Amino acid sequence: MKGWILYKDSAAGLRPEAYEMHRFIEAAKERNIEIRVVKPEQFDLIVTRDDRKSILLDGEVVPLPDFLIPRMGAGTTYFALAVIRHLERLGVHVFNSSQSIETVKDKLFSQQILAERNVPFPKTMLAKYPVDVNLVEQHFGFPLIVKTLSGSQGSGVFLSETPSNFRDLMELIHATSPNANIILQEFIEDSRGKDLRVLIIGGRAVACMERVSTDESFKANFSRGGEVRKFEMTPEIEWLATDTAQIFGLDIAGIDLLFDGGHFKVCEANSSPGFEGIEKCCEADIAGLIYDFIKVRLGMF
Repeated sequence: MKGWILYKDSAAGLRPEAYEMHRFIEAAKERNIEIRVVKPEQFDLIVTRDDRKSILLDGEVVPLPDFLIPRMGAGTTYFALAVIRHLERLGVHVFNSSQSIETVKDKLFSQQILAERNVPFPKTMLAKYPVDVNLVEQHFGFPLIVKTLSGSQGSGVFLSETPSNFRDLMELIHATSPNANIILQEFIEDSRGKDLRVLIIGGRAVACMERVSTDESFKANFSRGGEVRKFEMTPEIEWLATDTAQIFGLDIAGIDLLFDGGHFKVCEANSSPGFEGIEKCCEADIAGLIYDFIKVRLGMF
């Protein structure tokens, strides 16, 4: 069984802190899976009817893998998507699909889909400049979350506590990145500095952890130094997470949930979730579970 992992670096360039990639390599050896880490820049695509020779890796035609795992998430470029689509067209099994990756990368579009399916999530609005602060205050109030349309690990997410702070932030964004697409989202006070991450593999919620900020930040990402601990998987949590992953067509997903009173709201879905924290606090072999799921899906178990 052979697989490729599409990542921003090749195997030779992997940094020690690239936890998930090292775990994928380690788990592949344990399961006798031949795995290769490749980056988009290694590919050349030729649109031709002679499909088999239409994709080159390092300038050469090579045997195609049984499966591909894209691991670029919100950083997936147009070219990376083109590579994924091309491999899909050649019959390679891809986890997750190019369509699902592109959908969840756009945070506004993904929220529109959740709204259509009646899934609870924070009220969201696409910002435009000049911003009408009175309109924003009327519909959202303050504090208020400001997000870029694409981002991961807490990047591109800001908290505006007051109208004046919000006005200054929007003016700064417009001055430095006038073409930036920004969304506004209601702030869920019950989830200040904490949230849940649920790992979904093959339609099953396999682990749930709570992330808690340790520096009074409203963000609780493990990658930013937040603490993590195992959290009980209630029926509501499991339903929200699995349904969200299914709606977006994600085979492998990290679903982030916000605390909202005694219930939860979907914050966002991640197509390339980090799992260092959840492996440690939940004692779960996420990399191994992903491979086991792929084997079952490909009928090679």
